[in-house]
Amino acid sequence: MRNTADVFHLAIPVMDLAAAQRFYVDLLGCRLARRYSDRITLDFFGDQLVCHLTPDYEPGEATLYPRHFGVTFRDGADFDALLRLVELREVAVFQSEQVRFAGLVEEHRTVVLRDPSGNLLEFKHYVDPRMMY
Repeated sequence: MRNTADVFHLAIPVMDLAAAQRFYVDLLGCRLARRYSDRITLDFFGDQLVCHLTPDYEPGEATLYPRHFGVTFRDGADFDALLRLVELREVAVFQSEQVRFAGLVEEHRTVVLRDPSGNLLEFKHYVDPRMMY
């Protein structure tokens, strides 16, 4: 079974590798692990994100459901740090910070970003860490 040394892997389409690298590395602070002519591999907050060049990819209308990805932070300070980074680096926000399920055990803060290829990234933090899964 998976242990804490293992990483989750996600591959997504991007229309422009340079734009993807600027967004994920320069704006979000992810580490570039490898770059090839057709993809970049990133350390995305401890997991592996591969951006595959797909020049004919058409994302269509941006909607959060059914497809998005991101990070659920265990520590609220990490969520706050991401919000500060987004503000300081003027990262385009698809959906501003909001509280969902206020007053319920599932209460959490969330913010949604959009990368240059239209992929949506949701970052969140639950008040009760038992609700992360």
